[in-house]
Amino acid sequence: MLSFIIRRLFGAVAMLVVTSMVTFGIFFVLPKLAGQTTDQIAATYAGKAATEEVIADIKERLGLDDPVVVQYARFAKGIVAGQNYDNGPSEIHCPPPCLGYSFRTSQPVLPTLLDRAPVTLSLALGASILWVVFGVSIGILSALRRGSLFDRAAMITALAGVSLPIYFTGLLSLTIFAYGLKLWPKGVKYIPLTESPGEWFYNLILPWVTLAFLTAALYARLTRAGMLDTLGEDYIRTARAKGLPERTVIGKHALRSSLTPILTIFGLDLGVLLGGAVLTESTFGLPGLGALSIQSIFSGDLPMVIGVVLVATGFVVFLNFLVDVLYAVVDPRVRLS
Repeated sequence: MLSFIIRRLFGAVAMLVVTSMVTFGIFFVLPKLAGQTTDQIAATYAGKAATEEVIADIKERLGLDDPVVVQYARFAKGIVAGQNYDNGPSEIHCPPPCLGYSFRTSQPVLPTLLDRAPVTLSLALGASILWVVFGVSIGILSALRRGSLFDRAAMITALAGVSLPIYFTGLLSLTIFAYGLKLWPKGVKYIPLTESPGEWFYNLILPWVTLAFLTAALYARLTRAGMLDTLGEDYIRTARAKGLPERTVIGKHALRSSLTPILTIFGLDLGVLLGGAVLTESTFGLPGLGALSIQSIFSGDLPMVIGVVLVATGFVVFLNFLVDVLYAVVDPRVRLS
């Protein structure tokens, strides 16, 4: 088991290196291949209202005329060991992990991301608990009651949930519950957990339920399909023939074998969501990483966009590593492969 975890850990580190190269290439190499000059790339760092002197100064400070290998080495060194940025009259030290320096806000990127991260983290964790619990539970019940009225109603609801986009269900839920029933008369707003746990929970109920409704529908369909396939296997019939209780057959044998695809999807969904629930945060006006990425794109704050991308890829890689470890716990055959 330990050797399996070590192999997966080295794979995760290698994937982080590759994603850093890809991120660097997207924002620095591809624009040059598309015909952009270093002045135009520097302008994306400076913002839309920057003067030619400011653009030339940023280009010189960032070394955008240096070879690509030198630029990537500087980029990677900043992440691992930190970097110094010349901000006019003074020099700013960006401690590791340094994800860049925003010349629009005159501060390193990471503190801004850490300030917005609790909003996205609260939204993602709360919604993920709801969609896993309700999605998997409904999928199991639908598989056990195949063809019943409950099964058909659940699958129709799941189909509607998968088909409806978050900006429709989010605005609809705000119209009905916030402005119609006056449950949130001033709209949904984020209150930090440390300030008021009760208000934090209450204000996130509507975003949690709205986001979980869309994702739980997919989990219900996947769980139902996996359970139906598993219940037809020979070892399930053997377990029942031995006289094992139905609860043991379903919980220990059938469900455990059906969890691997759910784990895969859950790791990807949660990783992407932790990188910023763009549509949900924009719909409900939550100041998380997703809303920050939209603001940074419109304001031309390229370092902030790069920082959000690196954080999002880091979450996806880490959760994929965690899913691989959980595979070995759920299915012993995985760690022997």
